[in-house]
Order: sequence, then C-alpha cells, then structure tokens
Amino acid sequence: MADEGDVLTDLDNNTAAGANGAENLPSFGLITQYVKDLSVENPNAPAVYQWTEQPQIDLQFNIGANKVSDEVTEVELKINLTAKSSQGNAYLIELVYCGLVGIRNVPEEQAHAFLFAEAPRLLFPFARAIIADAVRDAGFQMAPIDPIDFNGLYLQQLQAKREREAAGGADEAKTPQGNA
Repeated sequence: MADEGDVLTDLDNNTAAGANGAENLPSFGLITQYVKDLSVENPNAPAVYQWTEQPQIDLQFNIGANKVSDEVTEVELKINLTAKSSQGNAYLIELVYCGLVGIRNVPEEQAHAFLFAEAPRLLFPFARAIIADAVRDAGFQMAPIDPIDFNGLYLQQLQAKREREAAGGADEAKTPQGNA
C-alpha cells in the first residue's frame, strides 16, 4: 500500500529534488473521491405521484475541509435538495460528497483557495450526477442543476470576511459557504 505522499503529483509532472531528495515543487492532487453520506426521502409516496402542482426546488450547499494529515485534506461538498409544494415535501435528498486532496509545498493562502474553490468545482459534476440519479430513482424528473461558480462564491466570501474584519466584527464564517 502506497503512503499518501506517493499519490501526490505535480501539476506539470516536473519533479525537483532538494538536498535530501525530497520534492520541493508545489503540488496539488485529487487522490480519490467518494460518497460519504446519501439520504433520499420520499415522505409522501405514493400520494405525491398524484399531485399536479409543480414543486419548488430548494438547493443548498456547504463546503468543508477536514485535515487528515500534513499533506492530505478531506474536502466535503454537502448538498441538500428539497422539492416542496403546498401539499408537502415531494422529496428530500442530502448528499455529502468528498474528495481527498493532497497538497504539498503550497502557501496557506493558495491551499485554502484550492480547498474551497477548485476542489469543490472538480467534485461538483460527480455530486450533481449522483443527485440526478437519486431524484430519478425516487420516481421524479430532475430539472438540471446549473453549474456553480465556486471561485466566484469563494471570492465573495473572502470579500465579506474582509468587510466584517474592517468593520471590527468577529469572523463568524471561517470557511466559505453558499446557497443556490
């Protein structure tokens, strides 16, 4: 079994060895991705299939990062999708989709941006496909989920944080979050 350092790769496939043979070029890498938690609820079946009203769709997401080791971080993309109508909930889907990200020799600011903007962008298409399958498997037609500009949301969160700090407020949101 390879240790986590063996799976990190340089983006440009160059390597540079330091005096002790250690790589010293910055590198990012998505090691693996996986479903950590998936819940599909169809609380009003079978009556829901007789409803004629189109449900309102509410999509919420949150991004988290949990350090696994010095060079590996688990990025969590939490997505909640709820379809509601005046008659009740048609379906509820909760997904925690994760990726293990390897980062080596990268300044903290750049690592943070990768973990909270780029990694979610890479994970989202896979999470979106899982949600679409879950909606279909629950017996409903899925309206396409539009791509999300994680980089734009990340920059908005950073700007909001700077504004709070400039106004003397406490930093309530330590990690970027978003709702769509």
